[in-house]
Formats: sequence, C-alpha cells, structure tokens
Amino acid sequence: MDFAVQAGVLLFGEYRTKAGRLSPYFFNAGLFNDGETLGRLGRFYARALLASGTTFDVLFGPAYTGIPLVAATAMALAEFGRKVPFAFNRKEAKDHGEGGTLVGAPLNGRILIVDDVISAGTSVRESVELIQRAGAHPCGVVIAVDRQERGQGALSAAQEVRSSFGIPVHSICGLDDIEAYLVKRPDQAHHLRSIVAYRQQYGVEPS
Repeated sequence: MDFAVQAGVLLFGEYRTKAGRLSPYFFNAGLFNDGETLGRLGRFYARALLASGTTFDVLFGPAYTGIPLVAATAMALAEFGRKVPFAFNRKEAKDHGEGGTLVGAPLNGRILIVDDVISAGTSVRESVELIQRAGAHPCGVVIAVDRQERGQGALSAAQEVRSSFGIPVHSICGLDDIEAYLVKRPDQAHHLRSIVAYRQQYGVEPS
C-alpha cells in the first residue's frame, strides 16, 4: 500500500467507476510509468504468482494495460529464477510482417492472464476466447487490486470470472488491505469512513 500511495497510483477522494458508482478510491496502474516503479510492481506480481502455487507455461497480457505488466512480471520472475515466456495482443490485426494480433511467445499449454484490475470482466472474457482459439488453456488471472465489490449480480467481478470460466483469480492486494492501511493512519480516518460505507453498500466477502 505504501508503494502504491507514494507512487500516486492509489488515490483517495471521489471517483466515478465504469458501473457509475462513486468510489472513495481509485487505482490507476497506468501511472506506474517509469522503469523503477514498473520494475517494483512486476516483482509484486511475480511474488503473488509464486505464492499462489498456480502452474502455468506462458504469461499473457491483454492490450493495452496488460502489455507492460506482463513484460515486467516475466522479467521479475526471471530474477527469481523462473524463466517464463510471455505474449500479448494487438487491438487490430497487423496486415504485414508476421501479421495477426498476437505478439511474443506462442500460446501453448497453460496460459496465465496478467492484468491490472477486473471491472466488468470484459478483458478477461476476450483473453479467454483468444487463448482458446489458439488451442491453449487459460489457467488463471493475476491482478493488482481486487475491489471486492459486486459486479452485475451478487458476486464480485473476480468471483464472476471464477464462476464463469472455472479459473482462479489472484491479486496482489484487495479492499481488505486498503482498509488495513488506512486503519493505521488516523489522519486518513475520513477516507476510511468513506470506504467502510462504500463497502457496506457494494461490497462482497472474498472467496
């Protein structure tokens, strides 16, 4: 949490989400925009994956946010002694050179999706379809923050992904961790109250 706040990536205030809700916090992974912070973030992703025990053969980053994240994660895993190939996609097919929408390693075997957050699950759904069309098997997702709030129904977006595709979703941190961070900072009590109220209205328990 300290890292995300100091990098200006985790912000507190009032922010409208894609679902139209007024959220008391906002996480913008696109602001990990220099080599040092992106490298540190990649190590957090790598540690989360290694701790999860998930078995995978290739990392996949959905365009566009997932592209730097998957590269940083693969580099961090290599630092930890785990050499893993990675791939990502283009939004539009290239009609020259190697062509197609996929860049990087072939999608073979068990594919782990690397993204920033899951909102409506659209990015994960598109990634799963792309991986399956390539003849590979999606085996999980890793994200930076699990918002732990309801998606379209009673489940969170992450829980909906688990239910729809039968694959685990791992996160570096969640709303529980954000609350725990604020509890230790009395000067941020007003932000904590806002998050507790928001969670009472929209939250779900982690699964």
